[in-house]
Amino acid sequence: MTLQHDPGASSADAPDAPARAAEPLPPAPGRAAAVPDGFPVDAFQEDPENVVVTAPAGSLRGRRRADGTITFFGIPFAEAPVGMLRFQPPMPRARWSGIREARFHGATPLRAELPGTFIPEPAIPGDDVLNVDVFTPSTDPAAALPVLVFFHGGGFTAGSPASPWYDGGAFNRDGVVTVNVSYRLGLDGFGWIEDAPANRAVLDWLLALEWVQGNIRAFGGDPSRVTIAGQSAGAAAVLTLLGMPRARGLFRAAWSMSGLDAGVAPERAERIGRALAALGGVEPTVAGFSSLSPERIAKLETEAAAGGLKPTAATRELLDDGPGFAPTIDGDLIPHGILEAARRGLGAGIPLVLTATDDEFAKLFDAHRGALRFLPKSWMLRRLGIPRRRRRDWVADNAGLRGGTAGWAGRYVSDRVFRAFALELAEVRGPAKTWLARFAWRSRAQRKRAVHCSDLPFFFDRLAADGVAAALGPNPPTMLAGALHADAVAFVHQLDPGWPKYSPRNAEVEVFDAPLPETVHDGFGSVRALT
Repeated sequence: MTLQHDPGASSADAPDAPARAAEPLPPAPGRAAAVPDGFPVDAFQEDPENVVVTAPAGSLRGRRRADGTITFFGIPFAEAPVGMLRFQPPMPRARWSGIREARFHGATPLRAELPGTFIPEPAIPGDDVLNVDVFTPSTDPAAALPVLVFFHGGGFTAGSPASPWYDGGAFNRDGVVTVNVSYRLGLDGFGWIEDAPANRAVLDWLLALEWVQGNIRAFGGDPSRVTIAGQSAGAAAVLTLLGMPRARGLFRAAWSMSGLDAGVAPERAERIGRALAALGGVEPTVAGFSSLSPERIAKLETEAAAGGLKPTAATRELLDDGPGFAPTIDGDLIPHGILEAARRGLGAGIPLVLTATDDEFAKLFDAHRGALRFLPKSWMLRRLGIPRRRRRDWVADNAGLRGGTAGWAGRYVSDRVFRAFALELAEVRGPAKTWLARFAWRSRAQRKRAVHCSDLPFFFDRLAADGVAAALGPNPPTMLAGALHADAVAFVHQLDPGWPKYSPRNAEVEVFDAPLPETVHDGFGSVRALT
């Protein structure tokens, strides 16, 4: 079904993709997911329990689950970033001897579980934090299955690849090998340090993708059929890689969920790095920061990035300049910001899906709802920096919005950071193969809103995972999860999610809402005034 103009939303190059092939479809709720010809029918009938594979990196002992998925957790792709290696580029891991244990999740850069997070984010101690988790239905190299490499979110300072929401079992069921990447966070990964190289975590991403190229055949994957995907900061990682010459040849397609324009100017990165050093009472050098514990640094990162600004001013800085810890546009490894790279045609040959939820950061001001109800929305929107003409047009396009001043402020931040950015990037890419989608299903547990991260259990088809019921309420729509997940599977297999491609002329957007998705003309029309 095709609808007309949306009156306001609810509260590395590769060859062109081939046309979608007719392939056998297994039964699934919502939409059926394509499984390639030649998929081994005995993939789920091999010996039970422990599974040993030998890859170029070394031999690993994984575990076969009752659902048929074989997991290999905590596989190191780099030497542990400790001691002299802590603030340096990742060093490729030497091949190990013997059989390495891979039945349990590896160490995470996240050192302590954060209270009140929307997603369960386990923090696992240990030094080997540069690792990958592999989920596969078969360890037969002849399977040559497509591969999905996922980068977790967390604002570049938090997040965990070990979250149960990122389990690759459903993708395995549908013939996709899944790899989750652990990378350095905060200062260790992204912060400016006077005598250390920039973009250390970006180099982590590259090395992880190089590891996939060299090793994934041993896990039944095809290194020539890699799709990268990520959510929030992880989506920004995907979009950054899209515009990086050094990432060419490491993947053939990309899927961005709630991506943002996250590039940091070198001058701002230096200012934040110096501020963090001053707060810690050390010099902004490797020696100075090495004298601070990771726990101490984690406590100082937010304060340094905010620069002493009050909450509204700090939010405006986020709107204007992006997060404080993020990839640095150094003119070398990252020659341009995401939008500028797209304008220059970098990554134009890579099929790209861009999605955003309708209410991303709408709850940002919920704690201040009572106080803000006495203030006019025009005053708050001025404080957040929206120009008068754009404010007038944007307010008119969202006339049905509810929630008072707090609701308007949260919607503006959501639209400016995520939704308008997705629309602008889609338009900047012009004729390049791009698909645009909204996740619009509104959870009663979130004041009837489609908030940031709420699409993740649908993408992974993990509605029964720990924490989902608490975050989304009881009985989220399984048919919608089946539809979104199946479209992701189709994209990984066939480089086409099955919706109309976006172009400035047709402006067609896929809207994921219960019971099933619909194609909407000008589906991001309510944010167009901000682009």
